[in-house]
Amino acid sequence: MKKLGILLALLITSTVFSQDNAEALLKEVSQKVKAYDNISVDFKYALNNTNEENVSQETKGDVTISGDKYVLNVLGVTRIYDGKTLYNISPEDEEVTISSENTEDEGTITPSKMLSFYEDGYAYKMDIVQNVKGRKIQYVKLTPIDSNSEIKHVLLGIDATTKHIYNLIEIGKSGVKTTLTVNSFKTNQELPESLFTFDKSKYSDYYINKID
Repeated sequence: MKKLGILLALLITSTVFSQDNAEALLKEVSQKVKAYDNISVDFKYALNNTNEENVSQETKGDVTISGDKYVLNVLGVTRIYDGKTLYNISPEDEEVTISSENTEDEGTITPSKMLSFYEDGYAYKMDIVQNVKGRKIQYVKLTPIDSNSEIKHVLLGIDATTKHIYNLIEIGKSGVKTTLTVNSFKTNQELPESLFTFDKSKYSDYYINKID
């Protein structure tokens, strides 16, 4: 019993230490990200669902973020969020969907939320460390506090030197695995003022779908 008590004490101490370290690391990443005027990320997006539909999809995309505003290009679709209104532009459908607020799916992590999603709604602890092409990547495991979340857990890979996010691996309860890997990470770029502005004249032939 005494040995069991010591073992439990060590496990509890280790867990608390892991949580403290994870919290400190995530705070450092968050503070660094928020200190930039803007961020431009090129990324690889991979989705694997081998449990049911045997779907495997891989594509590239990019996102530029400045404060609450962003422009996201992925899967042939452009999303422009000017801080108040979201414009979803689909050249294939020749359609622009306009909504009065940011209507990104709440149940998943998209590239535009990749740099800040972990700040609320998750319990976290330190996970494995990997060497990726000479870079030390420290993973933090995040588990949704909401038991009804469709996300089982998320592994957030952080470059131990730069404190920039390297990748994000989301595991859904349905078995779907989504991976976002940062190919390039640029900060404080000279951006045109019109970048986050929707120019209706460019889409005069498109169907405009407004959602209140």
